[in-house]
Amino acid sequence: MQQIDWIILVVTLLSIVSFGVYKTRGSKDVKDFILGNNETPWHVVGLSVMATQASAITFLSTPGQAYHDGMGFVQFYFGLPIAMVVICMTFIPIYHRLKVYTAYEYLEQRFDLKTRSLAAMLFLIQRGLGTGLTIYAPSIILSTILGWNLTAMNILIGILVIIYTVSGGTKAVNVTQKQQMFVIMSGMFITFFLILHYLPNDMTFSNALHIAGANDKMDIVDFSFDPEKRYTFWSGITGGFFLALAYFGTDQSQVGRYLSGKSVKESQMGLIMNGLLKVPMQFFILLTGVMVFVFFQFNDVPLNFNPNNKIAVEQTVYKEEYNNLEAKLVTLSEEKKELNLLYIDHLNQNYDNPILRQQLIGLSGKEKELREEAKVLISKADNKTETNDKDYVFIHFILNYLPQGLIGLLLAVILSAAMSSSASGLTALASTTAIDIYKRNLKGVKSDKHYVNATKVFTLLWGIIAILFACVGTLFENLIQLVNIVGSVFYGTVLGIFLVGFYIKFVKAQAIFWSTVVSQLAIFYIYYLDVVSFLWLNFIGAMLTIIIAILLQFTIFNTPKAVKLQSEL
Repeated sequence: MQQIDWIILVVTLLSIVSFGVYKTRGSKDVKDFILGNNETPWHVVGLSVMATQASAITFLSTPGQAYHDGMGFVQFYFGLPIAMVVICMTFIPIYHRLKVYTAYEYLEQRFDLKTRSLAAMLFLIQRGLGTGLTIYAPSIILSTILGWNLTAMNILIGILVIIYTVSGGTKAVNVTQKQQMFVIMSGMFITFFLILHYLPNDMTFSNALHIAGANDKMDIVDFSFDPEKRYTFWSGITGGFFLALAYFGTDQSQVGRYLSGKSVKESQMGLIMNGLLKVPMQFFILLTGVMVFVFFQFNDVPLNFNPNNKIAVEQTVYKEEYNNLEAKLVTLSEEKKELNLLYIDHLNQNYDNPILRQQLIGLSGKEKELREEAKVLISKADNKTETNDKDYVFIHFILNYLPQGLIGLLLAVILSAAMSSSASGLTALASTTAIDIYKRNLKGVKSDKHYVNATKVFTLLWGIIAILFACVGTLFENLIQLVNIVGSVFYGTVLGIFLVGFYIKFVKAQAIFWSTVVSQLAIFYIYYLDVVSFLWLNFIGAMLTIIIAILLQFTIFNTPKAVKLQSEL
C-alpha cells in the first residue's frame, strides 16, 4: 500500500465515525436511543437494512464464491423478496401497533415471559456469534494479506464501531450506514468497470460472459431436487425464504432498523426497497467475482490465493512438489490464454466454436486438479491450516492489480461494511439485553435516563465480547457460508415461535415454549448429522416448532380453555 491508499483509508473511516458521533450525540430517552425517535425516512430504512446485511464478508467472500463456483449462489436470495412482502403485511403492522422496542416484547404479550426470554436468549447467542464474525472476517484476511496484526485489527474495528454506537445508538447506525453504503457501492462499481477495462482490447463484455459460461460460471438457476446440493432454486425459494423471513422479521439487528421508521408505511417502503434491490446487488457482486475469474484467464494466477499457505509449504519437504505444481500451472495458464484469445476471435466473427469451448473446459478441469493437489500438500505441511482460498481471491486482485488510491478505497469498503453490520449487531444485542432481560427483570421504577445509560453499557460490553470472540475465532470453509450457517441453525426455531404467535391463535405458552426447546435440540442434531444443506434448516426448524407446538397443545397442554378456543376456530 502506498501513502495515498493510507490517506484515503484513514480519512474515509474517521469521517464516517466522526459524522456519526456529531449528528447523533446526546440521546434524550430510550425511544430516541433505541428507535431513533421514529424519525427515519423510508429510503434511510432501506439503506440501513441493506447495509446491515451487507457485511465485509459479503464483499470479501461473495466474489471468491463466484470465482470458484459461479453465479449459482444468487439462488440463496430468491426467497428474500417474497419474505419482504410477508413481513410488510404481517410483522410490521403488529410491531408498530404494540409500540415495541424489540421483536421479543411481542412474545410476552402473546405467550408469556419465559417464551420471550427464551427467544431473546437464542437471538443473543446467534447474533453474538455473528457480530464477532463480522469483525473477525475482514481482520483475518487483511492481516494475512497485508501482514497486519490480527488481534490489533479486531480491536481497531471493534473500537471504531463502539465509539459511535455507544454515542448515538440506532440513530448513529442509520446515519453512518448511509455514508457506508455510498462508499461500498462506489468502490464496487469502480472496481467492476476497471476489471472490464483490464481485459484484452478486442474483448467485449459479451465475450467475457461467453468465456465465463464455457467454464460453468454462468449457471444461475439449478432446478435439481438433490438435497445435498447447497444452492438450488428450490432451496433458495424455500430455505432462503424462511431464512430471510426469520432474519428480517425476528432478528433485532434488522427489526430495529425498520422499527425506527416514521410510520408503518415508511417502514414498509424501506423493506420493499430492500426486496427490490437486494437480489440485483448480490447478482452484481457475484458477477464482479466472475469477471475476476475471466481476468485471471489472461493474467498470472497463484496456485492458492492465501499467501500463508505457500509460506507454510516452503518451510517443509513438500516445497519442491509445490513448486512443480506452480510450474505446471504457469504452462497451463499460457495455454489457456492462447486458447481464450482464439476463442474470442471466433466470437467476434459470431461463431461460438464448440471444439474450443470443450478444450477450455478440459483445461479448467486440469487447473482444478492442480489446485486440489496443492491443497493436499498444504494439508500435509500443516494439517491445521485452511486450504480453501475463496475468501482471498478478491483481496488478492485488489492489492495486486488495482491502481494506487483505489486500493485504499476498496479497503475502506471492506472495513465500512464490517463496521455497518457490526454496529447494527451491537445495538440489537444491547437493546435486547436492556429491554428483554435487564428492564423486564429489574424490580422498581427507573428513569428513562437510567435505561439509556444501561443500554450504552450493554453496547460496550457486547462490543468487548464480539472483539474477544473475533480474537479466538477460526476460519471455516467460506465466511459467507459460515455466517449463514450460524443463522440457519437458530433462525428457523425462532421464526416458528413468531409464526405460531401471528397465525395459530389456539396454541398457548406452555406448548410453544417446550416445542421451541425440542425443535432447537433437533436442529442441532440434524446439523451435526449433515444430511441436508444448511438452508433447509430454516424451513425444518420453523415447521418442527409449529407442528410440535400444535401437537403439544392438542395433547399434553389441552386445557378446557384451549378446547373452547379450538371449537371457536
